[in-house]
Amino acid sequence: MSVGRVLCEGELGIVIGRRSRDLTPETAAAHIFGYTCLNDVTSLDILRADPSFLQWTRSKGLDGVSPFGPVIATDLDPAEASVVVRVTGRERQNYPLADMIHDPRAIVAMISQGLTLEPGDIIACGTANGAGTIPKGATVEVEIAGIGVLVNRFE
Repeated sequence: MSVGRVLCEGELGIVIGRRSRDLTPETAAAHIFGYTCLNDVTSLDILRADPSFLQWTRSKGLDGVSPFGPVIATDLDPAEASVVVRVTGRERQNYPLADMIHDPRAIVAMISQGLTLEPGDIIACGTANGAGTIPKGATVEVEIAGIGVLVNRFE
């Protein structure tokens, strides 16, 4: 199956540190191990292959997608950081994490309702305007101060 057109989305990744279920935002903080950079790669062609049902899981679950890193920052305050995404050196996204609709604790609490999160699980927090397609051969950099720069080349 060809992945066709590919979209990159620079995001904050939440790394779970303790088994978690049915948390509140207040209790969720103790279950967050740290944060990392994440490139939430999506195959647009697979996503839209069946017009009656968007294939979110399939379009984001292919080999080689959703890279993360370069490290897990355990002392980062996401409200103080920004995500910057560059595609082959050109800035595509630059947004403060303080603008997120839900803060990381709220996201972990919502996802943990009826779903057990395990240590090492990574939650992609979503992205702001500027996500776009990646041309073949492009290099994508996702940078969050306090974490570093995740660099991926797409072939």
